Amino acid sequence: MARISKKRKEAIAKVEKNKLYSLEEASALLKEITYTKFDASVDLAVRLGVDPRKANQMVRGVVSLPHGTGKDMKVLALVTPDKEEEAKAAGADYVGLDEYLDKIKGGWTDVDVIVTMPAIMGKLGPLGRVLGPRGLMPNPKTGTVTMDVAKAVSEVKAGKIDFKVDKTGIVHAPIGKASFSTEKIVGNANELLSTLNKLKPTAAKGVYMKSIYMSSTMSPSIAIDPKFS
Repeated sequence: MARISKKRKEAIAKVEKNKLYSLEEASALLKEITYTKFDASVDLAVRLGVDPRKANQMVRGVVSLPHGTGKDMKVLALVTPDKEEEAKAAGADYVGLDEYLDKIKGGWTDVDVIVTMPAIMGKLGPLGRVLGPRGLMPNPKTGTVTMDVAKAVSEVKAGKIDFKVDKTGIVHAPIGKASFSTEKIVGNANELLSTLNKLKPTAAKGVYMKSIYMSSTMSPSIAIDPKFS
């Protein structure tokens, strides 16, 4: 059995059992109990009262975090030659087409998001086995398959993320870094939770937001009052 470090014991001791914190309290406490030497990521895990096995209860969407993710997102723009300059000007880290398709076939996936055009999706289909498990397959629903490549790249760079409820009914999403101020963490969390509320399926009955937990890399989780609003 793995030993619990002194710092983790101290962090666990600061989180009150059975207490539901407000977003403001949780964000402030999280900064106290994050003990990594690097700038840890801050995440929200939201358990929804939906059945993801049913198509009419699937929850998926995108949200532009007002304060960004704190992470420099690497973006690959798979575009035709006439769109290359547009993608580069918007901040895409890698721009091209066939050369990158070949690299992906060879197993290269060193990017966070892929943006492409509708006409190119046919070429990406055979790469689903590589891109799918890594969450890199572009999708019109998340705005990563579009003719407005510059806008899509800019939004990702500015802090746009996509999320999807998993098979257990939980949405996991990054909302910033531990170095963010409490106000920025709260602002990003509110934006994500508000977006999730707007996406509540009409087929979902009963309590929609069952539980909300905030944590940073390696920190204990902090339970947040689902009635945050």
